[in-house]
Amino acid sequence: MQQKGLFGATDAGDTSGFGGLVRANPTAGEIVSTPEPLGGYFDEILAALRELLGDDVVRVVVVDRGELTIHIAPDRTAEVCQTMRDDESLRFELCSSVSGVDYPEQANRLHVAYHLTSMTYRRRVRLETSVSAEHPVVTSVTKVYPTADWQEREVYDMFGVVFEGHPHLTRILMPDDWEGHPQRRDYPLGGIDVEYKGAHIPPPDERRAYR
Repeated sequence: MQQKGLFGATDAGDTSGFGGLVRANPTAGEIVSTPEPLGGYFDEILAALRELLGDDVVRVVVVDRGELTIHIAPDRTAEVCQTMRDDESLRFELCSSVSGVDYPEQANRLHVAYHLTSMTYRRRVRLETSVSAEHPVVTSVTKVYPTADWQEREVYDMFGVVFEGHPHLTRILMPDDWEGHPQRRDYPLGGIDVEYKGAHIPPPDERRAYR
């Protein structure tokens, strides 16, 4: 399957130079698990999670470019993170990033990725969960990793994912009365005129189109 362009918007002129890009779309359809055993410490992490939380805790496992991604249910993120942090065989003490991705061709199009690091064992892992745009609810991990606070707010602001249990889930980049979520792929490119050091920068849909 091929995808044209880069940002997904089709109702405005190309202002990026990437509108003519044609690329294979690796995210179309269902995500396929990497066959086990995976090798290295990846199998140890999976075995520990399944022993502690049950075989159904892991939905899909993907190893790509030497990185491990474990797909889990959106209502189990806090539970899994708590185990990843506290179990002596895992000890993932640091959540370095929480980020969002929008894959419009998938039923559960909104993905949330958690990048965890074990400073004890010098290991890295990515947890990922996905929800639909109609019910974009994921359990907050702020009680486990306080550093996730502002990062979850950013994912909420940009993608519209609602983090259940977050202490103060409000916009962090856009004004409180802003409509929509700007990093969704179907969000229009149109914007507002910006004044910067005396110069006016027109919104994206009024700029030069690069063909």
